[in-house]
Formats: sequence, structure tokens, C-alpha cells
Amino acid sequence: MEIDTGTNELLCTVKDGVALITLNRPEARNALSENLTPALRTQIRERGEDPDVGAILITGAGTAFCSGGDVKGMGGRSARTQLSFEARLADLRWRQMGLTGALVGLRKPTIAALPGAAAGAGLSIALACDIRIAARSAFVSTGYVRVALSGDYGIAWLLTRTVGSARARELMFTGERVDSERAERIGLFNRVVDDAKLQEEAFALAKSLAEGPRAALANIKDNLDDALTIDYPTALHREAERLVRSSRTADHKEAVAAFVEKRKPVFKGR
Repeated sequence: MEIDTGTNELLCTVKDGVALITLNRPEARNALSENLTPALRTQIRERGEDPDVGAILITGAGTAFCSGGDVKGMGGRSARTQLSFEARLADLRWRQMGLTGALVGLRKPTIAALPGAAAGAGLSIALACDIRIAARSAFVSTGYVRVALSGDYGIAWLLTRTVGSARARELMFTGERVDSERAERIGLFNRVVDDAKLQEEAFALAKSLAEGPRAALANIKDNLDDALTIDYPTALHREAERLVRSSRTADHKEAVAAFVEKRKPVFKGR
């Protein structure tokens, strides 16, 4: 099913329980724009609430994932640059929370499929997803230091959470290009696949997650998020509560029946 995003700079389809969201500015390496970014925020929110969607897959058209902000436009006198410090700060905070903030908050599995470069805010979007699958030719760069900026869209928090403080500092300070082999080795990418197989393998994974027990997956995400911020006794307490809640779902009963009957379970999300 094709979803009307309001702009041809962002495409969205829903198939087999997967919302495939494609950044569609290949001529600009899928840089964020005044049309693409609000449409992306809307799709993250709406597909997150969509009962027909069990997993979200974000990718880029052409040979890039997302090159971040449009550097060519940074020196211009746009309406946003004319705002007062306080107004511009409030605007940026709102835009961040509606994009990477909303992605991190989703209780559905999210996957970024990187056909090529992810830089700056584009890297933040990829890091805000649960899983990153990349083409062998893909690479990433934090990029901010190269344009004398400190970072936005949660890049420092997301990067530290993914690769640790020492690696995050190195990548933020240098802005160096990290190829797919190194990115996989340090944990930036979960998987690296041949370029020609990227979309097929990413969609197959998203489809398998969309077919899973949705309430259990949401509880798993809660457990994993908690693991970064709470102590072990509290984690045990919360895991126990979520497991007991999961054990009372129809999906759990279906999973047990399917195991006994040696068949694939068919989950209903309840």
C-alpha cells in the first residue's frame, strides 16, 4: 500500500507488516530539507501508531542513506536563521524530538538500511534505529566538526550508546570517514551485505520482525532500554513484571501451541 507523504522527497509503502520509508533526494545524497524532514517526522509518528505496521525500515534512494543537513544552505539567510537565539533553540529542540527522539521512543522494531553514506544528522537517524544493515560500499561520518558545529539530533548520546565513549569521542573529534568493514567491527553496523542484496535482506529481516509477537517485542525493547540506565535489581524486578504480562497474551499461547505442534506460529499482536 502506497502512503501519501505529501512530498515526492519521501516515499512510504506498507507491505507484509513493514513500513518502508525511503528518503528520496538522490541528487542531494538524500540530505534533509524543508519538505523531507517534516514528512519524515509525520511518517515516524503515523506508522508508529499504525496497527498494520509491525516494523519500520528506513533507507535512502540511490547511493546514499542520508548526508544530513544541506551544507550549501547553511550560509544563507533563511527564515530559521533570522530567529532569535531562544526561538531557534526551541525550534531545534522540537524538530529533534519529533525525529530521532520519536524513533528512539518507538516500541516497534526499527531498521536502517544504508546503501551508502550516512553523515551528520543522517547518521543520527541510522543510530536511532534498533538495527543497522549496510551495503559493503556504505560509510559513515559524524561530519559536524568539518563545518564547525557541535552536533544535533542526539548524535553524541546515540554514538556513545552504540560504540562507547572512547570511540564516540574519536569519531566526533575527527569527523573521519568510517568504511563498512570498520563500522561493523566497532559495532556501528550490525550487518554488512553485498550492495545488490541490501534491500532484499533488510526487508526480509523487517518482515520477520513484523511477523513476531508485537507485545513481547515492545517489552523486550523496554528491557533493553532499561539495561542502559538502571541497576540490576531494578532490571530483574521490571523484567519479571513484563514477562508475567507477556505470559498472559494470546501470542504466548499461540507460540507454545506452535512449538508443540511443530509449526510456525501466527501471531495476532494481542
